[in-house]
Amino acid sequence: MLRRPLFALIAVLPATLPAVATAQEARAGDLAVQQPWTRAAGQGATGGGFLSISNRGAAADRLLSASSPAARAMELHTMVRDGDVMRMRPVEAIEVPAGQTVTLRPGGLHMMLIGLSQPLRQGETVPVTLRFERAGEVRVDLSVQAAGAREPAPHRH
Repeated sequence: MLRRPLFALIAVLPATLPAVATAQEARAGDLAVQQPWTRAAGQGATGGGFLSISNRGAAADRLLSASSPAARAMELHTMVRDGDVMRMRPVEAIEVPAGQTVTLRPGGLHMMLIGLSQPLRQGETVPVTLRFERAGEVRVDLSVQAAGAREPAPHRH
């Protein structure tokens, strides 16, 4: 009698392991946060936080705020063209429409880590708590990349 459920569990287990083992995806309700990263930066400086948020649900959600013990404050920002210059502007929230993925990246939507309490060193991670309107809080670790990185380094298994 137990063989069939145990066999089913064993058959499904390998499919679930990569999401757990890689720590490249964090879940909050219908949201999946993928590839969280930042760039190396000095103590007291300002850093940027980048990631993708996939909304696998039927209702829209919003990223309301972020916080980290590594920074005095965190803000959500976007880039806007002001004449011939691109400027950062704070935003109150980042919309995550139902069934879509929003990517925070250099030159677009992103998080700012203001007043770093310690240097961000390549190869380390930075804990960040994201607060969503519907999904609540989720903790992610930003993987620290090289200072000039434009995208996260490929993940090694």
